[in-house]
Amino acid sequence: MSQAIGIDLGGTRIKGVLIDTTTGSVLQQLITPTGDGEGSHWQRAVADTVQALSESATEPVQGIGLSAPGLPTPDNTAIACMPGRLQGLEGFDWSAYLGKPVRVLNDAHAALMAEARFGALKGAQHGLMITLGTGVGGGLLLNGHLYQGFFQMAGHLGHMTVNADSVHPDITNMPGSLEDAIGNVTVGQRSFGRYKTTHELVDGHRQGEPLATLVWLTSIRHLAVSIASLANAFSPEIVVLGGGIMQADEALLNPLQTFLNLFEWRPAGKKTTVRKAYFEDWAGAIGAAAFLND
Repeated sequence: MSQAIGIDLGGTRIKGVLIDTTTGSVLQQLITPTGDGEGSHWQRAVADTVQALSESATEPVQGIGLSAPGLPTPDNTAIACMPGRLQGLEGFDWSAYLGKPVRVLNDAHAALMAEARFGALKGAQHGLMITLGTGVGGGLLLNGHLYQGFFQMAGHLGHMTVNADSVHPDITNMPGSLEDAIGNVTVGQRSFGRYKTTHELVDGHRQGEPLATLVWLTSIRHLAVSIASLANAFSPEIVVLGGGIMQADEALLNPLQTFLNLFEWRPAGKKTTVRKAYFEDWAGAIGAAAFLND
């Protein structure tokens, strides 16, 4: 057995796990309030979480992986860019603070790593993950490894455009982005104020409400076009979909497959497999620990 610690640092809470890096089994898990905006409280909370998990280990800990919002440094030792949240996170040297080597990566990339090593992408050499929630994120698995790209920005799949003629730029100034087409943040705008959340929108669709059905299926069509475009660009074996919007289950997956049957290029019968993510709330922490072996 080989044991490692994974930390997922969020704006409201810290999730920590001790895992067996051979099987992905979670041996111990802890949740601690982050205290964002309370000075360095969250830094101390991470240290306390690491200490508690280290004490529960039954063998020397292989290492510490830390998942956080923002863009990491090229050597994955700190978060280089994360304006507006967790003041003090940018440039913070976790290895020096904790007195042990720490590998740091973006939280969406960590979710991909959890799926690649132990979940829906296990065994795949080429895959991608799209996280569908308040916003839309993602990550790329190329040749069996996380691809971070220049400035560690690769995998921001929610910020590809599905409507270049839109006059509504998203947070990255991209007009008509996938994030704006399906993210929970724009449900009110897309439904003319009728619905506030994706959950309400999907309920309306299931009840046969015409506006809800129009808005929901339009969003799924945009998602299908995006997946087909990404399949053309990267030729993944598997596309994994995660995030809170995936609670729609078959209300999302069935129409998605219908649209993919229309749009995906399938030479010689090649077809991209689409799977629901295996991990949910703990993906960031598990993936951070898995990243130690990438």
